[in-house]
Amino acid sequence: MNTWVALLRGINVGGNNILPMKDLRSLLDAQGFIDVKTYIQSGNIVFRSGSDDQSGLTRQIEDLIEQGFGFRPPVLLLSQETLNAAVSANPYPDGDPKTVQFCFLFAPAPGTDMDPLHELAVPSEEFTLTDSVFYLHAPDGIGRSKLVAKMAQHIPTEMTVRNLRTVLKLQELANT
Repeated sequence: MNTWVALLRGINVGGNNILPMKDLRSLLDAQGFIDVKTYIQSGNIVFRSGSDDQSGLTRQIEDLIEQGFGFRPPVLLLSQETLNAAVSANPYPDGDPKTVQFCFLFAPAPGTDMDPLHELAVPSEEFTLTDSVFYLHAPDGIGRSKLVAKMAQHIPTEMTVRNLRTVLKLQELANT
């Protein structure tokens, strides 16, 4: 049995792409997903499956949401091992969990020019790009960060963002 963490991008934001987690849990339960748990309303799902077909499960979740709710959010599916590795690789483990952001990449972004990002960052902001995560420590918050506002223009792949607090909770749910 495999444990998976699904991160949905762009749901329940600003009144758009409304997706009640209770309804989503029921939908996934009815389709044979096992031990389905959700965390907060931003599209975080932990479940178990006998399947190890990551792309097939991703498509299945996207299809089910589209059929059941009328829109198709991008889904990033992480194995339990991948999530654990991302947490272990966090270069800012001592940062406040609300100010450390994990920007999970939908695809690697090799050759990303980091210079524009360094120019946008304020002195308190630190960041590290790996093949799967853009880690950002923004002690002053991300609401007015110029780096956050422009990072998608400089990292050439889709991403979905969770703070360390959320990631640690998902890790806890996946590992229990």
